[in-house]
Amino acid sequence: MTFRPTLWPTLFTVPAVLILLGLGTWQLQRLEWKEALIAERVSRTTAPPVALTSETALPGDDLSELQYRRVVATGEFLHDKEMYLAARTFEGRPGHHVVTPFRLAEPALGARYILVDRGWVSLDRKAPESRPKGQVRGQVTVEGVVRLPAEPGWFTPENQPADNTWYWIDVPAMAMHAGLAGAVAPFYLEAAAAEIPGGYPIGGQTQVRIRNDHLQYAITWYSLAVALVVIYVVYHLRKPDREPR
Repeated sequence: MTFRPTLWPTLFTVPAVLILLGLGTWQLQRLEWKEALIAERVSRTTAPPVALTSETALPGDDLSELQYRRVVATGEFLHDKEMYLAARTFEGRPGHHVVTPFRLAEPALGARYILVDRGWVSLDRKAPESRPKGQVRGQVTVEGVVRLPAEPGWFTPENQPADNTWYWIDVPAMAMHAGLAGAVAPFYLEAAAAEIPGGYPIGGQTQVRIRNDHLQYAITWYSLAVALVVIYVVYHLRKPDREPR
């Protein structure tokens, strides 16, 4: 068998293989980035919580440094101003997340109020009167994870303040809807899992683990590159011309 490459298959195969190898390498870089991101989230959410007070100094001036930090805050929930994040599920069940303004006992990081995502309630527990025990009154201490509001995706519905229905956290709009008189933190808290009277809302909804399929993607791209090379070689293998008798 002899290997005799031809022009047009070669002109197609070489760039295609290089592109496939580049895509595989890019996915390995994404894998490294994603694993570092997950490790950072796990580290921050498992670190000892920091108290939010007037003397609190959290790392760095960049708000991204606050993302996923565990904190505890003391103050009072304004239950009459709670809001609802729609289309939220828990263990496969549809429901809402309850977002409640929290008036801090003392201003922290220049804020008088902070929004707290208290957690999930089922559809039949959306109304506050259906879970009166969970409407804890007076001064309380809440532990949670700092979250920075994310921009809505292409397919995320528009918030509907008139119906008190929200699909994504919009701190300024929600603060205005609640009529909060005073500075509101530009981030919000996702309440940690805790025993709530009556069982609702169910906290601990923070998602630390995120989808990480980059290794499978890298293997796919590299496999396609190898397959293309094999096809190219087999196509150009030819039997030697027989000598005339």
